Amino acid sequence: MFKEFKEFAMRGNVIDLAVGVVLGAAFGKIVDSLVKDVIMPPIGLALGKVDFSNLFLVMRDGAVPGPYASVDAAVKAGAVTLNAGLFINTLIAFVIIAFAIFMILKPINRLRRTDEAKTVPATPPEPPEEVRLLREIRDALKK
Repeated sequence: MFKEFKEFAMRGNVIDLAVGVVLGAAFGKIVDSLVKDVIMPPIGLALGKVDFSNLFLVMRDGAVPGPYASVDAAVKAGAVTLNAGLFINTLIAFVIIAFAIFMILKPINRLRRTDEAKTVPATPPEPPEEVRLLREIRDALKK
């Protein structure tokens, strides 16, 4: 059983998948930081000094009544909040990641299409001389 597991785990596809997951997690953290620390502050400043990470709506006060300075303060007080700013940050991060993946896969797909075009012949090759003679004989016998 251990031998079978070892063979499964050492296949190229499993190792490639593991590397992809690790790199994807690291890339996600980079994009998350890009959105929170680089993109959203200037947008918030342009919209009147709005901090999107703390853009929330209190649906029900907690044990300590509001107003709350941040989402964390509201959660610690037990308030029920609708966190629109965090959702906007996550949405922007998703769009950036999706675009980056698209830009990576676009040339790969183009290479695949050109490889497929090279492997598929445009016209079928001419049959050998023997096949043509056999077809002529067949057609003559049918008449």
